[in-house]
Amino acid sequence: MLDILKTIIETTGFARLFESDDPWMPLKTVIMFVIAGALVYCAIVKKYEPLLLLPIAMGMILANIPGADLYHMDLFITEGSLDIAEIFRRGGLIDYLYLGVKLGLYPSLIFLGIGAMTDFSPLIANPKTMMLGGAAQLGVFAAFFGAYSSGAFTFQEAAAIGIIGGADGPTAIQTSKTLAPQLLSAIAIAAYIYMALIPMIQPPIMRLLTTKKERLIRMSAPRKVTRKELVLFPIVVTLVVCLIVPESAPLIGFLMVGNLLNVCGVTGRLSKTVQNGLMNTITVFLGISVGVTASAENFLSGKTPLIILLGIVAFGFSTAGGVMFAKLMCWITKGKINPLIGAAGVSAVPMAARVVQKEGQREDPTNFLLMHAMGPNVAGVIGSAVAAGVFISMFS
Repeated sequence: MLDILKTIIETTGFARLFESDDPWMPLKTVIMFVIAGALVYCAIVKKYEPLLLLPIAMGMILANIPGADLYHMDLFITEGSLDIAEIFRRGGLIDYLYLGVKLGLYPSLIFLGIGAMTDFSPLIANPKTMMLGGAAQLGVFAAFFGAYSSGAFTFQEAAAIGIIGGADGPTAIQTSKTLAPQLLSAIAIAAYIYMALIPMIQPPIMRLLTTKKERLIRMSAPRKVTRKELVLFPIVVTLVVCLIVPESAPLIGFLMVGNLLNVCGVTGRLSKTVQNGLMNTITVFLGISVGVTASAENFLSGKTPLIILLGIVAFGFSTAGGVMFAKLMCWITKGKINPLIGAAGVSAVPMAARVVQKEGQREDPTNFLLMHAMGPNVAGVIGSAVAAGVFISMFS
């Protein structure tokens, strides 16, 4: 009986916690549980990106339970191609789910759903705002050069970190899984936390870079977009962008397929399925798969705090880049463009556009900038995917 009891005790996670060669592993595991708890708090109490932060947090908990063996990072970080047979031979449950991340399935399917839920008519009505989506990618390159110049990261790792500045979680995950899978959890968590904190990060920068007179500018109502334009837009963008940057096709292509399903008028059932059932299912799988990469050995490194710091720098530069370019457009058009809408060039849809609306109404409660801000906002989605494609083509 004592032998049976001893065996039971030795197989518990509590006992295995002290089997590691690292004497600090028990403390590191507790720290990871605390971090996961903080993410659960942010998701449930603060409602910061709950649809992804909550699955990520639970994935982190599962990854750090001693003896669970749900995920094996060594199966995925290899010099050659993936050994699928080996993954299925000794892999755990989440190893199978993680294949969707490693093979690039989940980010593309998420973009399929985003495309079906996105209205590109503000961008089509005012194509000039496409440039604001490009200008707001300044943070991507600022973070990239900052990461590489620090000496702590390789070119591939710096490129993956830079995409945090695009304010697009699936794009950051797609880039990280290709260029720096060992940093995936830190980059994804930083991206989603900062996306949730956009209402706190952007307003001070927007007020600092604009005058009261500029914030009071009223923009004329956008023109009505025809159905033909809505249908042609995703087709043309797919052809043009993917021919220029073929590596962006998995994201841009699926984004535009989803949008076409929504606007063509004959595939309503498919559009609803993509927006709801498929999107929700993939979101759960993606969140858990990203969370399990945050093991104590991988996450608690000297690189993680630096990634978090570079993330906030990236968001700041992206906001500033969009606002400053919008100020230039305001000057060129002699006051017809409110510079605040440049801040929406980051691709956090529709959060960034709502921040612009709120800041505009701080100065004038009757000024409505939301639809004008949606133009650069959806352009930012395209811009961040293109930036990711460029980095992948250069460094993979």
